[in-house]
Amino acid sequence: MSRSLEGWLEYISAQHPAGIALGLERVGDVLQRMALPTPRVTITVGGTNGKGSTCAMLERILLESGYRTGLYTSPHIETYNERVRVQGQSITDEALVRSFEKVEAARGSTPLTYFEYGTLSAFAIFAESNLDAVILEVGLGGRLDAVNLIDADVAIVVSVDLDHQSYLGDTREKIGFEKAGIFRAGRPAIFGDRNPPESLVDHAKAIGADLQVLGKEYGFEQRERQWDFIGKRGAKRALPVPALRGHWQLKNASAALAALDEVADKLPISLGEVKMGLTLVNLPGRLQVMPGRPTIVLDVAHNPHAARSLADGLLDMGFTRKTTAVFAMLGDKDIGGVIDALKGRIDQWFVTTVANDRAAPAERLAEELAARGLGNVTRSFATVAAALAEARRESGPDDRILVFGTFNAVADALRTLR
Repeated sequence: MSRSLEGWLEYISAQHPAGIALGLERVGDVLQRMALPTPRVTITVGGTNGKGSTCAMLERILLESGYRTGLYTSPHIETYNERVRVQGQSITDEALVRSFEKVEAARGSTPLTYFEYGTLSAFAIFAESNLDAVILEVGLGGRLDAVNLIDADVAIVVSVDLDHQSYLGDTREKIGFEKAGIFRAGRPAIFGDRNPPESLVDHAKAIGADLQVLGKEYGFEQRERQWDFIGKRGAKRALPVPALRGHWQLKNASAALAALDEVADKLPISLGEVKMGLTLVNLPGRLQVMPGRPTIVLDVAHNPHAARSLADGLLDMGFTRKTTAVFAMLGDKDIGGVIDALKGRIDQWFVTTVANDRAAPAERLAEELAARGLGNVTRSFATVAAALAEARRESGPDDRILVFGTFNAVADALRTLR
């Protein structure tokens, strides 16, 4: 049957009774039937937070080096096409439709989730695009995520913290084991923080992966307005600070550079190309500052770990007279933990609900805030657009508006601001 992209997205949403069904057997059988060629170089990126930034830096550096590059990420902010990028551009509706048709022809009666369809679709697009490098962002966890069907040349776990506990476990050690599932025997395994869970280290040793931990096998030294990367293959000095805001981006950039060092025999990259990539990298929704006054900041932070980084980022941005948050979250997230991380940075909270089946009602957000003594600075709105409009009316040129808590909230804000 001929379908538009919108029709396909509706169709694939209804083909599995569960929104999330971890496991590789079903989707692996379909991939085998599709018989796709293996990419020249594949880099897989997992972790609780920082995946998107690390993928964006990898992509930009590779593009500046002249390599044909594909990138698969999730979720998207505004359109599904954002999830699949070839040569730095979101894929067209027509290419997505063709790829969904290929997946449908191969799957037969095998049920696939929305994410599994999308992952196989991306694999099909990359297979026909004559690419030098493919970057794959893990959707959930790692070990049982559909992206893990591909044996990456190098795997990065950017960070490990609490999120998706109902699927991955309720401790950092349990989650670390799931994330480490993307490592491969005899291949480089990059960990992008200084405190790896023991479970991740033990798994890497057990399978014989070449584990490299930030601060041990590789690292960075920050200098005024510049920084140095020190890796197994030597140092890259006088690098520009990444264009993505947040001091933690040096950790993400270091993980990306450590991974690129490991594929340098196939994809050599010059120091100048690294510098250009770091300067030009762009990623919406990560401490994204919109032009104009009052300052409007958009961030997809949706768990306590990301919220703590966001709090640091707001502090680093300097003086602001008043900060108003337009706040929406999904109901299965740690709402209280996110509030606790940011309550010292926000003067008033405008809570709202986004159009997502998993969204927390504004009333629940207001209750969580009231339980923390913030009820007197909390107001409820029907939509992000309404909350943002009121925040703009009440804010002066020296004030700041923060829209955060979920990808949907950032998408609604971007549409409203346009």
